Amino acid sequence: MTSPTETAPRVRPITRADNPHIAAVIREVSAEFGLTADKGYTISDPNLDHLYELYSAENSAYWIVEIAGRVVGGGGVAPLTGSDADVCELQKMYFQPSVRGLGLARSLAIGAMDYGRQCGFTRCYLETTASLTRAIRLYEQLGFRHIDGPMGATGHVDCEVTMLKML
Repeated sequence: MTSPTETAPRVRPITRADNPHIAAVIREVSAEFGLTADKGYTISDPNLDHLYELYSAENSAYWIVEIAGRVVGGGGVAPLTGSDADVCELQKMYFQPSVRGLGLARSLAIGAMDYGRQCGFTRCYLETTASLTRAIRLYEQLGFRHIDGPMGATGHVDCEVTMLKML
């Protein structure tokens, strides 16, 4: 018999052991929405299998969502590559279908932006694709505003939705 605490979602910092599990979640969710590597989405990121190492850099963090010890999602924040020093980027927010609608993405995004603010960032950028309508609605509800084009040098050339929020 499982206890309620074993089945309750838990958000915690990424560990090295999480690398293959969160990469698998990102690949599964990307496939679900038709986000292929040839289009420059996260799935094509050469660091996808090494997120712990990537987010161990200064002013970067990534959080894992797990239920009963199983990784079901995650998201992070890091300085926006190729941009002003005061801009961070909300990154790699992916959740399996079983945990969508529970408020986990909202909670994780708010925590990530709080972390960014603590690191001295004054703006938070993100990019996504129009097919992720629920994510876009969430970002709008969190105060992100659509901007005319990409910032920085993310390499995600097919992410046509770009948004920015003042922290």
